[in-house]
Order: sequence, then C-alpha cells, then structure tokens
Amino acid sequence: MTNDAPRLVPFAYGFRPFFLAAGLFAVIAIAAWVWIFVSGRAPLGDLPPFLWHGHEMLFGFIGAAVAGFLLTAVPSWTGSRGFAGPPLIVLTLLWLAGRIAFAASAWLPPLWLVACELSFLPMLAFLIGRSLLRERNRNFPMLIIIGVLWGIDAWFLYAITTGDFPAASQALRAGIGLVLLLVTVIGGRIVPNFTASALRRRGIGVEIRSWPLVERVTIGAMVLAVVIDTVAPWNRAAAAVAGIAAIAHAVRLSGWRSLKTLAEPIVWVLHAAYAWLPIGLALKAVYLATGAPWAFQWQHALTIGAATTMILAVTTRASLGHTGRPLVVSRSIGIAYVLLLLAALVRVFGPTLLPSSYIATIETAALLWIVAFAIYLVVYAPILTLERADRKPG
Repeated sequence: MTNDAPRLVPFAYGFRPFFLAAGLFAVIAIAAWVWIFVSGRAPLGDLPPFLWHGHEMLFGFIGAAVAGFLLTAVPSWTGSRGFAGPPLIVLTLLWLAGRIAFAASAWLPPLWLVACELSFLPMLAFLIGRSLLRERNRNFPMLIIIGVLWGIDAWFLYAITTGDFPAASQALRAGIGLVLLLVTVIGGRIVPNFTASALRRRGIGVEIRSWPLVERVTIGAMVLAVVIDTVAPWNRAAAAVAGIAAIAHAVRLSGWRSLKTLAEPIVWVLHAAYAWLPIGLALKAVYLATGAPWAFQWQHALTIGAATTMILAVTTRASLGHTGRPLVVSRSIGIAYVLLLLAALVRVFGPTLLPSSYIATIETAALLWIVAFAIYLVVYAPILTLERADRKPG
C-alpha cells in the first residue's frame, strides 16, 4: 500500500525556503516598522529605526528574494544540478542569523552583529559561483553584483558601529540603486520574453520591439545613477541622470506591448512593476531639480512600486513553473498584485494628497502591503513546502 500524501520538501530547491522567507519577512518587518513608527518607540538601541527599516528591507526581504531567484536561475543557466539539502539549510540559517542579529542589535556586541550579517552573501556567492565559473556562463557578473552588495552591507555596518548615520544612509542608497540595476537588467530580459510567449499562446501576433541604443542608454544611465547616488546623491547631475533614465525606461517599456497583457495577471504585473521605474525616476529627477514636495516620496516609488512588485511577480511565477504547475495565478493572487500596487500609490502620493493624515497614509500603505503578502503566504506556503504537482524531484 503506497502513501500518496504530499511530502514536505522545503529545502528541495533554492527558491523554496527563500521565497517563503521573503514573504514571511515582508509581513513581519513591515508590521514591526509601523509599530515602531507610530508608537515612537526605539527598541534598537542607538540604531535609528529608519536605518533598521531600510537595511532589513534591502538585505533581509530583497536579499532573500534575490537569493531564491539566483539559486533557481543558475541551474537553468548552466544546466547544473539544483541547490538542495544541507548547503541550502546552512544558507537559510545564515540569512536568519542576520535578521535575528539586527533585531537584537541593542544587546549584541558589534562583532557578533557583523559576523552574523556578513556571512550570508559570501556563502551565496560560493554556492552559485562554482557553477557559473565552471561553465563560463555569461551571467558570471552576478558574482560581482553580490560582491558589491556585500561591500555595501559592510559599509553600512561600519557606519552604524562608528555612529556615522549619514554614511549608513548613503550606503543604503547605493544598495537600492544596485537592486534597481538588477531589476533593469533582469526585467529587461524576462518581461519581453514572458510577454512574447504569453501572446503567442493566445494567438496574438504582435512584435515585441527592442532598440539596441535604448538598451545601452537605459543600462548605462542606471549604472551611472548608482555611482552618483553613492558619491554625490543630491546634486543636479543626479537629477539629470535620473531624468535620462526615466525617459529611456519609458521608451523601452513602450515596445513591450503592455496593453495586450491585461487578460493575464501573471504577465501584466511584470509590466506594472517595470512601469514604476520610469515613474519613480521621473519623480526623483523633479524632486532633485526643483524640490517639489509632491515628488518627495520618489524612493518608495522605486522600492515598493518597482522592486517589491517585481519580486512578487517573479516569485509567484517561478514557484508555479518550478513545481510543475500551470503558469496561471489564482484570483486571490491577482488581488494581492493590486493591493501591493495600491500600497505603492498610497505611500508615494498619499502624503501630498492628505498632508494632515501622514501617519494614516503610512498605516494604510502598510496594511495594503501586509494583506498582499499574507495572501501570497496563504496561497504559496503549500506550493513552496510540499512536493511538486508532477511528483518530480525539486
């Protein structure tokens, strides 16, 4: 007699623990941040709460999502065996150690905080690096990105341990810029490719357009933006580069036939996420050039609107594809997409539209975010922790 009950396989493939961790941490960290912000409490010792919030969203939430993506993409890129078992468990524990260390930073010696936080990314680079270098894969620059991100994390830690909080903020800006560069490069590959595949399946014969000059300008402007945001973030040059990048992103997106994707949430959400790049960069350019108050929240347009929505789009799609399920999201996940996009809209434009209700806009945006990721967890926790629908390994 055989046992047909699904087996727990949370460490059978790289995306499983990290896509789950990203969803869990998205709920926990934002709920904690709102409580800290609204109550005025400072439970993190000398570390300003806004720096904890920025760091944990970047290296905790986004770090987990990036790890899950790379641990899943590298085997596909190189044709090598997927990451599973003890190495994946160790890597997950290192990520978790960093989160616990930051939560307990008021009580931990600085050396412990540094050791816990800075061990995760080198282990990730070691795991994926062997395959990328052995196969001489064209995606090996991802190792450089991880190395730079690790350096930014070390810079942040040095800044907070020496009390140089402006330098810590500068490090976070550099890290966010690097993540947006990743969204630019990876989004520039997957959004048009997935769109073309979806339109072909539906028998829609339109051409996805790409212009080499626009591609070079878009990526070049984003690289330059990272450099400028690191060394001189508030000058007119930063505004000019942001404006050029916004135009380039908008032109790039115009060739991807976004309006043809509205019937498929799993596709249109990719376009919606990418659209926040030109919106956020345009807001940044306006604010840096003129100081217009309505453009002040440009950073949340890029972090919630572009980066986070792209993360939710990719995790929901990749989890289906790599567990043998059809690439069709449930209606509840479509609602989660909409809620997260609304969270971005409220956080970016709410303070201008309702200046007397600033805290209420923060709470509303946070609630929309939390509900969106709670829906994701309810739907995807079984997908991420149980065996594939086709019973294959992985």
